[in-house]
Amino acid sequence: MATTTTPLISIVSPVYKAETIVHELVKEIKASLEPITSNYEIILVNDCSPDNSWFKIKEESEKDYRIKGVHLSRNFGQHYAITAGLNFAKGGWVVVMDCDLQDRPDEIPNLYNKALEGWDIVLARRTGRKDTFTKRITTHLFYRAYNYLSGLNTDRSIANFGVYHSKVIKEYIKMKEGARSFPSLVQFLGFKSCAIDVKHSQRFDGKSSYTFATLFRLAGDVIISNSNKPLRMITSLGFVVSVLSFVIALYNVLSYYLGFIQVPGFTTTVFSIWFVGGLLLTVLGVIGIYVGRIFNEVKGRPLYIVSKVLNLDSGLD
Repeated sequence: MATTTTPLISIVSPVYKAETIVHELVKEIKASLEPITSNYEIILVNDCSPDNSWFKIKEESEKDYRIKGVHLSRNFGQHYAITAGLNFAKGGWVVVMDCDLQDRPDEIPNLYNKALEGWDIVLARRTGRKDTFTKRITTHLFYRAYNYLSGLNTDRSIANFGVYHSKVIKEYIKMKEGARSFPSLVQFLGFKSCAIDVKHSQRFDGKSSYTFATLFRLAGDVIISNSNKPLRMITSLGFVVSVLSFVIALYNVLSYYLGFIQVPGFTTTVFSIWFVGGLLLTVLGVIGIYVGRIFNEVKGRPLYIVSKVLNLDSGLD
């Protein structure tokens, strides 16, 4: 039977290639929440996974009305799936976590108890990470580039996992920009936050869908959407090139009068064409990326499209 009582806690988890994980995920979340309250909801957002993840979510939702499913019409990406789930979440507190059980459900009580001390956001700082060597390297490179170009100091041991007051989520879903990174947008909101150390487990099954190329694209999207530092860097580079060109010109004038130049103009001309041409293409490329981002934003397309829902009042069941 459906209940009209507002849940105390909502769990939002994006699901992708997790058909062998869903059952264990729900089981462990429920075991962790029962000591706190029985008034909760678990929202699993299937990001159009190519396997049987949606079927497994449906199985769980049929057993317990508190298990709710959201199926997206196509694969939009993890952070868009999180946004979709948050739009359905009704809890006074909302926990966001990955589905692979590297974010341990048994840490939820610790996060929640810390939040009750007066924090609006309690983030999980993962200690002893169990990622593969490749993922650790790509994640490290991602955050180095992101922190440098964005001007932020992001802790790479903190990701999506955490507990958030409903007022934080309410403000988060007001932000409609297309390039989304849940941690960076939450950081922008500026609510009272802290982080606590939590254990980090190995992925329950399968392998992560995040590759270096995926992280690189995500870094690019977030940087372009949140910082104009690349434009400032290009401006600085243009100034340096101007000074360098003046120095080279001065050197060539002096060399000409001193008789050092045997074939006047050839080397300097070739060097200038290639160097300045490459610089112009780089500048135009960076500007084009920003213009393209503006173009995508002004179209105002939806961040995600929901195809089906389970145990949710939206008219799509």
